[in-house]
Amino acid sequence: MMAGRQTPVLDREQVARYESDGYLYLEDALTPARLSLLREVFNGWVDESRTHEGPYGETFDGRPRFDVEPGHSAEHPALRRVASPVEVSDAYLDVMRDNPALDAVAQLIGPNLRFRESKVNSKLAGTATHLKFHQDLPFGPLTNEDLVTVLFHLDDVTPENGPLEVVPGSHRGPLYEHWHDGIFTGAVSPEVAAWAQEQVVTCCGAAGSAYLMNARVLHGSAPNLSDRARSLFIVQYHAEDAHPLAPNHLPSRFDQEVVVGVDTGRVRCSDYEVTIPEMPSVASFFTVQAVGK
Repeated sequence: MMAGRQTPVLDREQVARYESDGYLYLEDALTPARLSLLREVFNGWVDESRTHEGPYGETFDGRPRFDVEPGHSAEHPALRRVASPVEVSDAYLDVMRDNPALDAVAQLIGPNLRFRESKVNSKLAGTATHLKFHQDLPFGPLTNEDLVTVLFHLDDVTPENGPLEVVPGSHRGPLYEHWHDGIFTGAVSPEVAAWAQEQVVTCCGAAGSAYLMNARVLHGSAPNLSDRARSLFIVQYHAEDAHPLAPNHLPSRFDQEVVVGVDTGRVRCSDYEVTIPEMPSVASFFTVQAVGK
């Protein structure tokens, strides 16, 4: 267990902006040295993927850890997901446990926080993978809604290479259904998606920066049609007194580790409803959305 953060990272305007919009940009979330190390490790995984024709490796629950896009090859690698990288890389584990974005999350929903899950989502140059509009909370409901997703930029993110797209203020609206015709699609309905597309804000930023996002925010992203990669190290933190209502779809041996503050032994509940998600049997969320189309 770590001591609570003492020095505020965010000023009042930033806190107010997060509360109003449901997301917040944070510069310098990774030092140059840490960014370089994370990129070096990920590039090693990309090189390793060249020797595989499909998803490979094994996670805590036996599913493939490394997911590749259809069309992946040794000549044109398309590694798109590394599940729970904190289990196989000390560099990623160290960042998960101590970084300025975690300090900011503690300021927003602290003082006691648990780790929920981590992944690397990558869109290598010219890859077609995109994310349909969805919300994070329906994938991992908790007894309360204090769950924040942090997206660390491992590359410069531009309008052309598949940036995060969010709907400001949507965290104050409903939790939308992600089941359709008896299938957990991992996405909202086409009608909601069409509305979201009209409201969307594109989230760009320099390598080493990050976005903090409320788990109720509607978001997605477009394909990377540029010649520049766009990779994100994504970590979820939640209030220590928020307890899981469904199995973690990205489990790891660090799930529920207290990363800030103390374990109070208490449960706090909020008044909301959501349909229990389906535990995936495939390598990644991208495949779930593809099946649900």
